[in-house]
Amino acid sequence: MSRFTFAQVKEETYKPRDAWWTVFLVDPLAGRLVVWTANRTNLTPNQLTLGAGVLGLASAVCFALPGWQVPASWAWLVLGGLLFHLSFVLDCMDGKIARLKGNGTVFGAWVDFVFDRIRFFGCLMALLIGQWAATGNAAYLVVAPVVVFFDLLRYLNAAQVAKTRKTMRQALAEASGDEERIRAAAVGDDDPENEGGDTDADADADAPARSAAGGGSLYARVRDHLLRHRVRPHLFSGIEFEMFVCVVAPVTALVSLFTPLNSLIIPIAVLSCLALAFFEVVLVLRLWRETRRFEVRRGEMASSVPVAAGES
Repeated sequence: MSRFTFAQVKEETYKPRDAWWTVFLVDPLAGRLVVWTANRTNLTPNQLTLGAGVLGLASAVCFALPGWQVPASWAWLVLGGLLFHLSFVLDCMDGKIARLKGNGTVFGAWVDFVFDRIRFFGCLMALLIGQWAATGNAAYLVVAPVVVFFDLLRYLNAAQVAKTRKTMRQALAEASGDEERIRAAAVGDDDPENEGGDTDADADADAPARSAAGGGSLYARVRDHLLRHRVRPHLFSGIEFEMFVCVVAPVTALVSLFTPLNSLIIPIAVLSCLALAFFEVVLVLRLWRETRRFEVRRGEMASSVPVAAGES
């Protein structure tokens, strides 16, 4: 039986562009664990998803314990943050195993999505309500629905942006009458957090020229540097949002060891919401520009049809 290598895992399972948290803090560990898991065990993607759920549950318990006035509450918060990060590592592994071995299922993808949402919501509520019970600070109860709102907003916005892009791309493909282009439009990349989500193949072809034209700008240099390392320029996506709320925020309980503060959970949660809101606005503005290009391109294609017909 052939053995999987780390190079093979990177080639076949790593996304061309991903969140910086995943690229730098998850993939180096998850990729190596995938090699060991694929070669030495028969674990399925669904079993790894279940394992991620169990670690997520353990993380929620750790977050909730300070509400019962347990000693060394800072340690439980730090442990909860580490467990949440490890649960995300397992969550990434299930998809990599599925792509590597080809044993993923449609139902498994649904389970993975649902478990992700339950894990984040459960850990978030355990963290904030637990801190309210431990400190009596009602601000934690105010922050909780705000964080939930922004998490739901980014999911709804992502779905609508992807749907709108696909609709525009298919409309242009059908107007062109090119069967190959129509097929490509049905399976194109609709990830709203990726740059270059143009609705037209011609626009995609012009992307390198636009990049070269603005190659001297700081933004262009930073963007190109990020893309060379597989990092998408959308620097605060849903992944970073979850990790900052459920990993970075609880780990700040360490400040209680040398300051009067219990933690920086509320400031981190608020800053995470603001950062997510900023990048969601960027997504909407980018979509607006794409819709304007779409209308122009569709008008050009519509006006060219009578001319072509007259020439024939």
